[in-house]
Amino acid sequence: MLIRLPLLAVSLPFVIADVQFTSPAPGTTLQAGKPITAKWKDSGDGTALSDLKTYTLFLCAGGNDADSIIQIAPINANGQFSTGNEASATVAAAVGGPDKNAYFLKIQSVGTDGTQVINYSDRFTLSGMTGTFPPGVQAGIKKVSGTNGPPSTNQEAPAAAGGAQGAQGDYAVTYTAQTGLIKYAPMQIPPGTKITAKAASPKYPTSSVSIAKTFLPTPKQTTTMTASLTYSPASSHAFNAPAASMPAQDDMQKFLNRWRD
Repeated sequence: MLIRLPLLAVSLPFVIADVQFTSPAPGTTLQAGKPITAKWKDSGDGTALSDLKTYTLFLCAGGNDADSIIQIAPINANGQFSTGNEASATVAAAVGGPDKNAYFLKIQSVGTDGTQVINYSDRFTLSGMTGTFPPGVQAGIKKVSGTNGPPSTNQEAPAAAGGAQGAQGDYAVTYTAQTGLIKYAPMQIPPGTKITAKAASPKYPTSSVSIAKTFLPTPKQTTTMTASLTYSPASSHAFNAPAASMPAQDDMQKFLNRWRD
């Protein structure tokens, strides 16, 4: 079962572009089994690239409305804008169909202030794909004319406890309730600076366990995506003096010396 992607276009007061894709070119045809290379630049509108910190980049397919879009495969699951404006990956031919201009890229960026921005590339074709799309996705593709991808969105979500950005979109769905090819895990909670608990206690209530009595089906999920960090961990050196080295003639050495000759 493939993942449906929310566009958030209804709930957002405005739509802007921040990341502008320069590759793949609109309407181009790429060969299945070869690397898909994404390149982008600052669009000059909205949030500047210099204010964006991390990103996740996906290959998507479908129409321009939320109900017809599916997320095919990750191109870069844990991208950093500081490393450059390019990413590439090879996608299996069986994950989608050969429909013309069915594919586009989605980049979900997180800013230094926690702002989340979603941008889409223009459409392109993947020749040699051997899979098929669900009927709803195929219907969405047929409604599209031209090579424009879905509209971009910008969301300023409220900060969660500890100053971290709350999970949005796919990451907000309970992990066990997800059924798509890719599962999503929330951002790791930043650790506290002090240990205040006096006794251990469960963080979550206990859950029921069902013992399998027959062989279970093979999992279909291909990977788990973890939301990018919106905080920067700090570390320091250990200032304690190192432990003294062991004496050269310890008990084991004495035992080995007995068998030296």
